[in-house]
Amino acid sequence: MTTSPDRCMRIPAADKARLRVLFLAKHACAGGRPDAVDGNHAIYHHEMRSTLEGIGLHVAAASRYDALFERPDADFVVTLLNRGGFQNSEMLAPLLLSWRDVPFLGASPIVRGVSDDKYLSKLIARARGVPTMKAQLFRRGGLPGGPAFAAERLVVKPNASSASWGLAMVDGWAEALVHADHLFDLGHDVLVEAWAPLLDVAVPVVGGSGNAPWVLPPMMYVPADPHRERSYEEKRGLVDAGDDPLMLVEDRDLRERLEDLTRRLLPEFWPFDYGRFEFRYDPATDALLFMELNLSCNLWSKKTISRSARSLGVDHPALVETIVAHSLLRQGLLRQGLSADVPDRAAA
Repeated sequence: MTTSPDRCMRIPAADKARLRVLFLAKHACAGGRPDAVDGNHAIYHHEMRSTLEGIGLHVAAASRYDALFERPDADFVVTLLNRGGFQNSEMLAPLLLSWRDVPFLGASPIVRGVSDDKYLSKLIARARGVPTMKAQLFRRGGLPGGPAFAAERLVVKPNASSASWGLAMVDGWAEALVHADHLFDLGHDVLVEAWAPLLDVAVPVVGGSGNAPWVLPPMMYVPADPHRERSYEEKRGLVDAGDDPLMLVEDRDLRERLEDLTRRLLPEFWPFDYGRFEFRYDPATDALLFMELNLSCNLWSKKTISRSARSLGVDHPALVETIVAHSLLRQGLLRQGLSADVPDRAAA
């Protein structure tokens, strides 16, 4: 398992001094208080801006797509504006920035689109020999079709949503199709999956030194009740659910299997700057099933990627600087040599 912290990168001081960074996020200009709709995402956006500033970057902030309608006065854009209130909005900022030829954090628009389509991601996984749970896609306005598989319990959700928004667990196809019609009315394509017990395992992958994927230690979500799906309100902190019950995967065989499955998928999606490969694990059968890939996902210090990096002794500012440095390097924005050491924050 690639777990050495020597993959960390540091942006040279001369590059920090000259580069102009635009931070684009819905709550980029807010004060870091929870939002009535987006909950802790507002805290996350404020923390990300503060972290970018804390590592010494010159940061301007914007909260709307129209900041990109003309070419922004920036050398590089850190965009977290993934949920714009319309279908496939996560592709808009990358598309606008590609149009304006401005480098940005994350991944190309087409890779973002494929990864955010949960069903297409599953098809790619199957083509790479990675097992997935049974699933069926219903496109809004598409060709009608009946159930393609049988299952005692089903999960019905928008095919390209996040944080379990719009998700329902049902006991049969009749209920599934009723909820699918509801999601169609809201403008979404619908994914129906066979339910698997809720032991979610995330394998974080970030860009590190050497311009190659850095696979971080996998983290398992271990809830009190593995048969109850987490709600959007819980994930966004709109109800009191405490910190995510995340644990490092200690079992060596399971860790190696997770890394193997992740590395089978990486050629389809690399290059990108950070993301989580999500699996569901059933300890009763030892089965691993790929669920989805979340690129440009939550980088809040309380969430999976940061907590995984912390297990290696990599603090949150060092992680963010590594991810940004990798993106700058792969897009030709760094002029100076790079250090592969974790930044000495105490001396800074």
